[in-house]
Amino acid sequence: MPVDPPFREWCSLGASGREANSGPRSGSRCLCRYLMVVVSLILLGSFLQERLEEHLMYSLLVEEKKKILWQLNQQQISPEVKSHLQAFKDMQKTSQGPQRAKYKLLAGAPPHEKKLLTVGVSSALHPHESRLLDTLSSLFQASSGPELDRVVMLVSLSDSDPERLSQTLANISALFRTHIEARQLLVVRGQLSGPPPLGTLRPEGRPSPCEALFSAQKADHALLMNFAANLSEYFLMLDDRVRCMPKFISSIYWTLSAWKELPWVTLEFSSLSFAGKVFRSSDLPRLASFLLVFPKDTPTHLLLSEFPLLLAQNTPIRFGSSIFYHVSNRSGPESACFPADKEKVFGEPDNPTASVRTDMVVLSTNIPQYAYTLNQESFATLSPVRGNHLTVILEEPQKVIRIEVLTGSDKEGRYQLQQGRVELGFGPLEDPGGCARYTLLGPVVDGRLDQMVSYEEDSLEALGCIRLLVLEAQESWLLIRQIKVWTTEYDEEEDG
Repeated sequence: MPVDPPFREWCSLGASGREANSGPRSGSRCLCRYLMVVVSLILLGSFLQERLEEHLMYSLLVEEKKKILWQLNQQQISPEVKSHLQAFKDMQKTSQGPQRAKYKLLAGAPPHEKKLLTVGVSSALHPHESRLLDTLSSLFQASSGPELDRVVMLVSLSDSDPERLSQTLANISALFRTHIEARQLLVVRGQLSGPPPLGTLRPEGRPSPCEALFSAQKADHALLMNFAANLSEYFLMLDDRVRCMPKFISSIYWTLSAWKELPWVTLEFSSLSFAGKVFRSSDLPRLASFLLVFPKDTPTHLLLSEFPLLLAQNTPIRFGSSIFYHVSNRSGPESACFPADKEKVFGEPDNPTASVRTDMVVLSTNIPQYAYTLNQESFATLSPVRGNHLTVILEEPQKVIRIEVLTGSDKEGRYQLQQGRVELGFGPLEDPGGCARYTLLGPVVDGRLDQMVSYEEDSLEALGCIRLLVLEAQESWLLIRQIKVWTTEYDEEEDG
């Protein structure tokens, strides 16, 4: 163990000369040697203490990584969830679906092969106005040729007026002939025949003024879903009053790819009651039956929100940026029965006070905290491996309502996290910090995540941690550009 140079020089001066073998100088030399040994032992002890602390920290990181890898292997599917899944599959085997449905093909023909996605639009034609043609125009204009090759647009028309139905069909055929001939657009009309299924009779009491509207709407959506069950792998539900963002098909495609192996029932790409919900097509027969067995005055949107509970999806999976929005509100009697959808409006993120820790490589002064700071700073690391994490530990637990995680360079899109997911942590740990358990919020899609955070109705627990987890090693730089957190919605009325 080296001794500090000034101390070594002092000892040399104190013990110089031949006469240092005896007398006071000899005692001085012994004292010098004694002090050198003491200092060496102190420095050695300090060195060993640092190595011990490093070893303990490394051990903690190894244990944490083992825990994370175990959670990854388990995919966080509890026995209770597995039980629900199996029970639902058993119910599906015996479910016959709306067997009383009859369909008439009005335009187009089913695709030759099964598609990725069916975009289903149920349209009850109105006497004075119809937004259906505008909706279809928006869907096709927002989609490229390669995108349309993966989907089929399915329109289900319902109207008791044959003249109005004929005119609408003529307009669709004239405006979208190319898509009809390419088997990208299919128009059908369905109806239910025979006695109503068990359970559809409403309880005794005064009739609801909205009963007829609710009953017709549920039947229309059930007919649409039942027809779509075999057309594609997934089903997107829309209504006839929406506009869509450009490349919405690609957005849904990449999201479905990331969620493919994860448990979910409904993915919501907007905050609208009906539009923007994606289901697995294998669930459609059961969902169609589910809509038909409830009393006529039960609103459809309530049933759609309850259906995921059958598969143990206890909270909505809703993405922060909507890709569908309404162009008009309902008019006439419908406005009283169908409340207008209110799009959630967010202001700037309000990241609560938090610390950030990671087991990724930290380079120079580029600290992990930069990933959580709301400025131009970011955190860069090299070659992350499976199980690496960056965890935001909130100083006080919060009711967070939205989280956005951005990785990669802003313009070129390089250095993104290629495979990863974001988890929510609950139950704080005293040492070394972090949370006792984590649940999945969602996978990182194309280098980013933007999702709403929902809580179970009876949950009193607030969020304590946000963990970004690496799922696969990548031999490149990783740039975690920003983690944004919202705890409140933006109130337009207060701003005004």
